[in-house]
Order: sequence, then structure tokens, then C-alpha cells
Amino acid sequence: MSDPDPASPLIALTECDPLLEGEIGDGELVCLTEAFRALSDQTRVRLLSMISAGGGEVCVQELVDALDLSQPTVSHHLKVLREAGLVTSDRRASNVYYQVDPWAVSTLGRLLALEEPPAGSTSVFASAMTSRRSEV
Repeated sequence: MSDPDPASPLIALTECDPLLEGEIGDGELVCLTEAFRALSDQTRVRLLSMISAGGGEVCVQELVDALDLSQPTVSHHLKVLREAGLVTSDRRASNVYYQVDPWAVSTLGRLLALEEPPAGSTSVFASAMTSRRSEV
């Protein structure tokens, strides 16, 4: 496997294989950093969730209609997700359809997956999620 060029505008997360078989190399680190950077924005997390829930693929216009954002703004966020390797796109006539890259999302999930927390343990993250959920 060759390391992706960090200056490249398109860093495919699929270049990170095999991810969990030892120490993360420089190439994998670049891929993962780009993916997590893309997910550091609430709008992009929402878009990824909407595409995932969309039954396989979603047209850009459907996403624009569902959000209170302009088409250029939604397209920008989708471009960031695509360049990070989290989604793929397919142009058909004047429409662009987006799909979640299941391999990429699975890779991030496996990286973050830990055993169940010990019984009775507490988590600042879980508490924050619970309190923020009740605020909305």
C-alpha cells in the first residue's frame, strides 16, 4: 500500500486498510485525521446521518430541501465528506446522488469500538449526550 499524498485534495479512507492490525502508520493517520476533521462539523455529521438513513442514496436537492441551508453550502459540506472518503457521489443528468461509503464508516467505527464499559462506571461523554439531548 502506498501512502496517500497529504497534499492531495482527495484522500480516500479506503487507503487505510488494514487499520487495526497494529500501530497506525503515517498514511493511515492522514486518512483518519481527514475523516475525523470532516466529522468535526455539525452540519456534516447531520448530512452523513441523513444520507445513511436515506435508504442507500440521496439526491443533493433532497438534502437542501430538508435543511435550512443554501444549495452551495450543502454542496460544500458534501464535497468535504467526499474528499474525506466518507461518501461517494454519482452524477445523473443534472442531479448528484450521494451514498455513504460503508467501508469508511465501518473502519471509523472499528477504530472507536471498545468493550462495554464496566458495570456502574460513569462517562462524562454519556452524561453530556444525555443532557444535550434533553435541551433540544
